[in-house]
Amino acid sequence: MAATAWSVTPSGPLRGDVHVRGSKNAATKHMVAAILGDGPSRISNIPQVGDVAITTDILRSLGVGVDYDQEQGVITVEPHDAVTADVPLSFSGLNRIPILLLGPLLHLTGEAFVPLVGGDPIGRRPVDFHIEALTAFGAEIEHRQDGIVARATRLRGTRLELPYPSVGATETVLLTAALAEGRTVLRNAATEPEVIELALFLQRMGARIVLSPGRKWTIDGVDRLRGAEVRLEGDRNEAFSYLVAGLVTSGDVRVHGCRQDRLVTALTTLRGMGAQFDITDDYIRATAPDGLRPAAVQTDTHPGFMTDWQTPLVVLFTQANGMSVLHETVYEDRLVYVPALQQMGAEIELFSTCLGGESCRFHDTNAVHSAVVKGVSSLHGAEVEVPDVRAGFSSVIAAAIADGPSRIGGIRHLVRGYHRPAEQFAALGLSITPAD
Repeated sequence: MAATAWSVTPSGPLRGDVHVRGSKNAATKHMVAAILGDGPSRISNIPQVGDVAITTDILRSLGVGVDYDQEQGVITVEPHDAVTADVPLSFSGLNRIPILLLGPLLHLTGEAFVPLVGGDPIGRRPVDFHIEALTAFGAEIEHRQDGIVARATRLRGTRLELPYPSVGATETVLLTAALAEGRTVLRNAATEPEVIELALFLQRMGARIVLSPGRKWTIDGVDRLRGAEVRLEGDRNEAFSYLVAGLVTSGDVRVHGCRQDRLVTALTTLRGMGAQFDITDDYIRATAPDGLRPAAVQTDTHPGFMTDWQTPLVVLFTQANGMSVLHETVYEDRLVYVPALQQMGAEIELFSTCLGGESCRFHDTNAVHSAVVKGVSSLHGAEVEVPDVRAGFSSVIAAAIADGPSRIGGIRHLVRGYHRPAEQFAALGLSITPAD
């Protein structure tokens, strides 16, 4: 049985090389897209993470063939004519993949049932945008206590404008519009790199997709899609996280496998704090020989500063010489990890007002979405429980600079989203042992 908690013992600056694979978000969405093909699809550079394993089990439960080579990081998805329409209730609350299956399953079977979705408790991520989009395509939706039932004899192209550029809702539209009859125009859509990757994969499968300026997607439905091959781009979340792990410990980390263009905003932010970079076609190396300066950062949709980057960034703020400010504008409860850092001695104050940037959509709510962080803080070992994927990483790197050992519980969250994190940290010199 995998460990549910880690004992982390500080071992000095983290130094060495990390190799990242594709992101869990890209991998799982590509797997969903692959069930729409007439033949098998091969997806490589797959991370070995819990969400990929869960999605593999979901697809197999529907009758889809999935061959998963974890060591090589390759998944082959082979659709079958006898695909079933219902995602089993046993997958309730595990991740958010079931809601993305509604459109594809309607194309394949004319009806579908998906259980209640899950994911990290970082704020409201309602399925309303997904449901409104599917309804616009012509689906009939029934909400049940245990999930959602959808029916459609034929899905037709439509015109949509999202109230917010939601990544998940944009992906639902792309997956549904690819085989819908006629043209679909989606405005105010997400344009994150992972969304672009999904669109390019669908294009390889035969979809007719155009991205225009102003967050506009145009999709002309086709009669069939074929299988395709693709290698996923490197995970920008992991790349940033390990670069910060090196900086926060006064170390020297080189990250391989993630292109510079996926980290432009992140690297500029770190450079403003005093980081120095060595960037090549093979790796990105970060150091801060002269120490760290404070910063004011506001998260935003792409190409802004990514919300997933802010959890390790706040740990870095604790080691910057001065007062830093973080303003979260994407998820209102993203700061749920802060109490764990406070347990370890981090001096962080939380606010419901908009700090560090323009007023956001949470400005007239009571959502606690801004943080002021005082550095340099001396952190101490503690026993903490992490609530989500990114919080798990931030707790580990905080423990790496503490004055003694820490016990990090809820480590399953970290393993769900990062490729072999224990091995990666060990390669950088951090002492991690199972705490069970």
